[in-house]
Amino acid sequence: MKIAFFSDVHANLPALEAVLADIDRKNPDFVYCLGDLVGYNVWPNEVTALIRQRNIPTLAGNYDEGIGLNSNECGCAYKSDEEKAWGKQSISFTNEVVNDDMRSYLRMLPRHMSLRFENHHEAVDLLMVHGSPRKINEYLFEDRPEKSLMRIMEEAEADIMLFGHTHKPYHRLLEYRKDGKIAYRHAINLGSVGKPKDGDPRACYVIMTINENLSVFIPESVEVTFVRVDYDVEKAARAVEESPLPNVYADKLRTAQ
Repeated sequence: MKIAFFSDVHANLPALEAVLADIDRKNPDFVYCLGDLVGYNVWPNEVTALIRQRNIPTLAGNYDEGIGLNSNECGCAYKSDEEKAWGKQSISFTNEVVNDDMRSYLRMLPRHMSLRFENHHEAVDLLMVHGSPRKINEYLFEDRPEKSLMRIMEEAEADIMLFGHTHKPYHRLLEYRKDGKIAYRHAINLGSVGKPKDGDPRACYVIMTINENLSVFIPESVEVTFVRVDYDVEKAARAVEESPLPNVYADKLRTAQ
């Protein structure tokens, strides 16, 4: 079975269109979105409409939550007063342009989704969240201590956990013991479609292949592929520069910072 997962589109319509076209070519069995459809660019309505048109099961991201509630807070962890000022411009602009229908949709998005696979009398549980199971805007970076990440997954009863929010993709295997044998949990950050922060400006999403021998005892029974997709970065950057949004967000698209 092949499943596509993506997250953090952030109103970047050219990036989303390129990713969906690439997903269509790969023809997965299922497609899921882990939230943050809006913010930082000029197409929040168009992005949300496309997701709805495609009937893609979607989580609420922290930015979706803020806009859905017509709040002036997005739950973002800005590091300086300058970043906070840029952020206020972004959420103000997004609240101004999002229409009522799209706002209602964002407000009603679920906070997590889960799947259970059963194979050879063994259940494997997959959990999708935006930030973490504990908080919609918690950052789970790659350098999170293994004990902490393991505890989060244990408490959530997740054998496979997919999340976004940091815009930096990674896949970590966490080893533990179950029934006297070595078992594994998979922690997978999807990166970002519309606002990467890992130095690669291409859109990022994940194709997960779940093999017939799926088991927590067989780590290779879950294959994770990070797919990078070229799109018209300049079109997205110029759209920012031609809008009331801070030009710094255009620069960040070009440099993936």
